[in-house]
Amino acid sequence: MRKYIVSIVGRPNVGKSTLFNRLCRKRMAIVDFEAGITRDRKYEDVEWNGKVFKLVDTGGIVYDSNEPMDKMIRHQAILAIDESDLIIFMVDAQTGTTDLDKEIARILYPHRDKVMLVANKADSEKYEWELYDFLELGFHDAFPISASQGRNTGNFLDELLSLMPDTMEAYADEVKPAITRIAVVGKPNVGKSSIVNLLLGDEKQIVTDIPGTTRDAIDSPFRYHGKEYILVDTAGLRRKTKVNYGVEYFSSMRTIEAVDRCDIVVLVLAADEELSTQDIKIASYAKRKMKEIMVVYNKWDLVDKSTGTTMEFIKELHYQMPFLQFAPVQFISAKTSQRIHKIMETIVQIEEESEKRISTSELNRFMETVVEHRPPTHPTGRHVRIYYITQAAVKPPTFIFFCNTPALITENYRRFIHNQIREMFKFEGVSIKLIFKGRKKGEEDNEHQEGNNDGKLKRNDSKQTRSRSFGTVDNRKGRSKLYKSSSEDNEDE
Repeated sequence: MRKYIVSIVGRPNVGKSTLFNRLCRKRMAIVDFEAGITRDRKYEDVEWNGKVFKLVDTGGIVYDSNEPMDKMIRHQAILAIDESDLIIFMVDAQTGTTDLDKEIARILYPHRDKVMLVANKADSEKYEWELYDFLELGFHDAFPISASQGRNTGNFLDELLSLMPDTMEAYADEVKPAITRIAVVGKPNVGKSSIVNLLLGDEKQIVTDIPGTTRDAIDSPFRYHGKEYILVDTAGLRRKTKVNYGVEYFSSMRTIEAVDRCDIVVLVLAADEELSTQDIKIASYAKRKMKEIMVVYNKWDLVDKSTGTTMEFIKELHYQMPFLQFAPVQFISAKTSQRIHKIMETIVQIEEESEKRISTSELNRFMETVVEHRPPTHPTGRHVRIYYITQAAVKPPTFIFFCNTPALITENYRRFIHNQIREMFKFEGVSIKLIFKGRKKGEEDNEHQEGNNDGKLKRNDSKQTRSRSFGTVDNRKGRSKLYKSSSEDNEDE
């Protein structure tokens, strides 16, 4: 069995996206009273009565328009028609048959065996008496529903499943491993959709020179070297002061949600433009959300290059965004496909880095070396002791430091440890999370009591070696020696 593909087609503003959201049971597509909001094809799984199928939302078809955007929307809708096992032809029950409906019916007539005519906006029974008007379209009786109110949608789904009884069972497939989600983000008109189309090998996203062409966050599953990925094309983010409440506002919200639920963020920058405040804000948001990040300079073919040009770009990037010094940088051209393959190769490397796990013993040897070079201190003069460190999780790599008082670990020292971990273990393109935990009072008391019961053996050992805690030594002689060496290092610096 396989998932059947069901596409929703029709003229603009008949409620296709409203029905799409209703059947998906979540607000996936942007809905507005303005016609022509949906542009790209949007896919989502729908489950009903133990069956599952893939639903496709399409833009409204304007048959005789010469506008470039309308032509591309029509092209995307025709692609959806060709790949579908079943087509929902949606009309407006309150308006009746229009000339545009008749033109779309001519497009669908060669596929009439897989067309289901649906009359939306039948908010009450009085509209059902006028459905005979749609018989002139050449299909079976129109099925009345109200997508906004949910009226008759259950019966509609039952009828829909009766037309595709062999679609996949909802729980037939085994539990699959988590799929890596890749969000392509950036300002408007930097080439995000062009990059997505090149990676997919298909013109799935509409690409124009008009900023703001993409509105929804479009999920596109694909396979690379035998592994499943989901590529998310997002709407360009503008400054908040320039975004009015409405379609663009909800497009921005969809982009932010896409960043929140993705694993890897591909930040696309225009190589022919200077870095802007909006670029920094987008990168900063992804960093705060602990996402794995790579930077892609697009439109590299428009740059006058010389020896060291790439290093100049990287140097400027690190100056403007010092928090992205760990992120790999690629220079591509979506127009000429230059180095486009480097994106997925880098993503695979980042994914491997994010799943890397360091043993506790190796981490503690590393931490001991770090503390010997620079022990933790506090302006109050109180002793700061780090007992040990362990890696608790991956994606993102999370390190837990057990210490006597976490509040005494200064922000400067946290950054110092963060940089030392990167210098030692790399984690290129991966955000690192550091957690400092205090030991419970009972555990400290128990440790002190065990030390007294051990007698001379433990006291003799402490004269020669360091204790389990980093940043302090049991005997005064060792402590003074450690701080003396630390002050000498500071003087050398």
